[in-house]
Amino acid sequence: MCITMSRSRWEVRYAGFRLLMFLLLCLLFPRAVSANDEQGDVVFSPRLQKAYFEIQKLRLPAARELIDDERALNADNPFIAYLDSYADLHYLLISEDRSRYKIFVQQQDNRLERVGRLPEKSPYKRLFQADIRLHSAFAKLKFGNEVSGSWEIIKAYRLLEDNHKKFPAFTPSLKSLGLLHVLIGSIPENYTWIAKILGLKGNIAQGIRELREVVKEEPFFRQEAELIDLLLHAYTLQLSPEQQVRIRQWPKEQPDNLLLHFFATTVLMKENRSEEASHFLADAPAGKEYMPFPFLLYLRGEIALQHGDYDDSFTFYSRFLKQYIGFNYIKDSYFKMFMCRWLAGREQEGTGYLQKVTQTGSTIVEADQFAERFAKEFGEGKISPTQKVLYSARYATDGGYFQKAWELIKTVSEKSFGTTYEKAEFNYRMARILQKSGRTNESVPFYDRSIALGQTDAGAGGFAASSALQMGYISKKNADNQKAAMYFKKAMSFKKHEYKNSIDNKARAALTELGQ
Repeated sequence: MCITMSRSRWEVRYAGFRLLMFLLLCLLFPRAVSANDEQGDVVFSPRLQKAYFEIQKLRLPAARELIDDERALNADNPFIAYLDSYADLHYLLISEDRSRYKIFVQQQDNRLERVGRLPEKSPYKRLFQADIRLHSAFAKLKFGNEVSGSWEIIKAYRLLEDNHKKFPAFTPSLKSLGLLHVLIGSIPENYTWIAKILGLKGNIAQGIRELREVVKEEPFFRQEAELIDLLLHAYTLQLSPEQQVRIRQWPKEQPDNLLLHFFATTVLMKENRSEEASHFLADAPAGKEYMPFPFLLYLRGEIALQHGDYDDSFTFYSRFLKQYIGFNYIKDSYFKMFMCRWLAGREQEGTGYLQKVTQTGSTIVEADQFAERFAKEFGEGKISPTQKVLYSARYATDGGYFQKAWELIKTVSEKSFGTTYEKAEFNYRMARILQKSGRTNESVPFYDRSIALGQTDAGAGGFAASSALQMGYISKKNADNQKAAMYFKKAMSFKKHEYKNSIDNKARAALTELGQ
């Protein structure tokens, strides 16, 4: 599932992992699908198949009931342990329930032991073991246990590589192996030596080819592999026009699939299309059949903020905080509640929310890190009222309201701001608005100016790095690969800013595509 933007690239890219189409399955496999005699005792019974797809729709209560019914008949079926882990992962990524997370970790060894009973001649043995470890990895990374989560990924990788060597014709291994090959291939250059020492080999082009081989050769796993491919392009690479069309099609094909509506919403918001995203969000299915998903309220708050509907936005963030039991986006929500008041000229009503920013939540995700930094700097008097226009323009740009953003940003100039940080941000915001408005050539001097300012003041490094990344994309689009590579490397050269992980990942992936 595509859950949230997090410090850990693994969890965001696993957001919709293992999404299949139940109707397609019924057409292609009208009888229960099971491993053949040489592969062991994996039984894909009709009940478990349905549970599998219910999980992918976020209909977890119904899925767990189906799994429990099957457990009463054949508790030794390894597919049950696999689905237990799969359902738990979806729940944990959305709920961030710490008590359930502890139980999940405690149950992992037992689940691995169950699938480990499969004979060595079964290709499902290592595939299930690897995927259960990946479930554990993404959950651990989500909950801040990065070292343990990273080791789970390493173990999963080795299991998948071994399985592919033993059973080269078993294409389903490639859906997880392809994902890992892309992720490892996008590791920033200064960390690649670690991957080599651990025996991890990554290649973005290879990983995409493997995923597309599954799409071509495995009807049963086709949609799963296609979704992974789309997620990787949405959050690490760049979406093609055809992929953007596909993202819009899926929720219409499966109107009862909450996960697909969430995925379409978040990707469109990332692509600065919040107005369109709001329609998918409004059409998202709801009810007792689905697990609680308060993060949808957060997204509604984001869209309202981008549109400038500050009172509505404030209400959505408030409702999100009341219903949410997790730990990420708490600081960010209180920060946004302050912004709703500050940007509306009601600063005194918002100051209490900045205090909560420093007192609650975590700093795992970049948004929460930024919120805490802002709260501290605001308290120290480092945030000037002139920055209001930059924030308003930023939110309007994020939502795709480019004309509104332009009307805001053109009321100021670099001379309107007193610090290098503010000047760098102004130039970056101006460049981004021009670029998104189709005025790319006009954006270039502003990007270059932001880069130059960032090189003189480390505090402005985030805007300089973002500007360099965009200049890399512009140069790449203009077929000037030498200049593009120079800008991508420059983007990675800026140190210790809030967006370093995500920018470095994207720059590294772009360099890999350029053959560097």
